[in-house]
Amino acid sequence: MTYDRLVCANCAAPVSEGRCRVCRASRERMQEQGFLAGLNPAMLVALMVILVAALALLAHQAV
Repeated sequence: MTYDRLVCANCAAPVSEGRCRVCRASRERMQEQGFLAGLNPAMLVALMVILVAALALLAHQAV
């Protein structure tokens, strides 16, 4: 899940805005999880399609 869609229970604002200390702490914790944690599902699907296409191309060249 990406943090840009989360709503803070403390201040009822989007977590990505970081209005209160709870938002800022949650945003920081989610950013530390890794570089793929911030990608939305469409980007992950696009990366998977590119990876499969590259593997298919390599397999075709090896034959």
